Amino acid sequence: MNGAAQGTTEVGPQVAPVSVRTAINGVLDELLHADDRVVLLGEDIEDPGGGVFGVTRGLSTRYPGRVRDTPISEQAIVGAAIGAALAGMRPVAEIMFMDFLAVCLDQLVNHAAKLRYMSGGRTTVPLVVRTAVGGGLGVGAQHSQMLEAWLVHVPGLKVVVPSTPTDARALLVSCVEDEDPCIFLEQVPNYAYKEPLEDLKVRLGSAVVRREGSDLSVITYGRQTHDAVAVAGELSAEGINVEVVDLRSLAPLDTETVLESVHKTRRAVVFHEAVVTGGFGAEISTLISAGCFGELASPVERVGAVASPLPYAKGLERLALPGRSRLTEAIRRALGESSPSIN
Repeated sequence: MNGAAQGTTEVGPQVAPVSVRTAINGVLDELLHADDRVVLLGEDIEDPGGGVFGVTRGLSTRYPGRVRDTPISEQAIVGAAIGAALAGMRPVAEIMFMDFLAVCLDQLVNHAAKLRYMSGGRTTVPLVVRTAVGGGLGVGAQHSQMLEAWLVHVPGLKVVVPSTPTDARALLVSCVEDEDPCIFLEQVPNYAYKEPLEDLKVRLGSAVVRREGSDLSVITYGRQTHDAVAVAGELSAEGINVEVVDLRSLAPLDTETVLESVHKTRRAVVFHEAVVTGGFGAEISTLISAGCFGELASPVERVGAVASPLPYAKGLERLALPGRSRLTEAIRRALGESSPSIN
């Protein structure tokens, strides 16, 4: 046995779990170290706080002058970042809450998204905008909105929503390396999610199957991926095999992985945090209905937030946001186990 005690198994070193917050902080550190063109700007992102959620903590101390606090002006933050990108830098701008993108949509939609097209491809805008979503924290209607459908609607913008520390790290690298403006969405309740960090490359526009299944496909992204995997595990005890597809990237979108999954299962539920009405789930539902026409065993279900500003009161907020129970009900409807209802 060469020194190993009989009946024992040698175990390699264990990798400690890392949170999504730590993974983002770590990769920003790596990017700043590797490339002098990378700069960070945003409100209160310098030490000692490192941003309202502590994501950039320690970085301004290590990279003085390249991690810069800005005035409270989202339009100025994004405008300055666009200018820096045009001048050859690789800016990563932080907008404290996604709701505040409304203040700087003109800069994003009419400038960043269109400059490459309007210059015949000669002028690129390698800009990343990081922004947080606070749904589920009781921070009120103006700090809790998932507005990804606004962004995906605009040609020229790329939109990603990571669910795991590994994907947060890999997707942020891909965004910084990309020549087009990328919006990187961070759901605040997901910051604490932990798992071992892998050193992987993830290209924009590549979904991943988080759990294999044969009876129904749940198409989701962001922190709802964890709820979907948990529900799939619970239903497996009843012999229901649910496949979970994590989109990771909304624009560009991996249509091939979505359709391949639904071709196999013939049933689909689209699950996201945003309001159902006009949400990105409608795009996925249409994609599935057109791409799997004639194969679907039931209509595509959509699960998302109710059409209301998100309440401040915790109990009402829980009712407004989608959760595991609503997802389970939608899966049962798609499988013909309960009566249809309107989400």
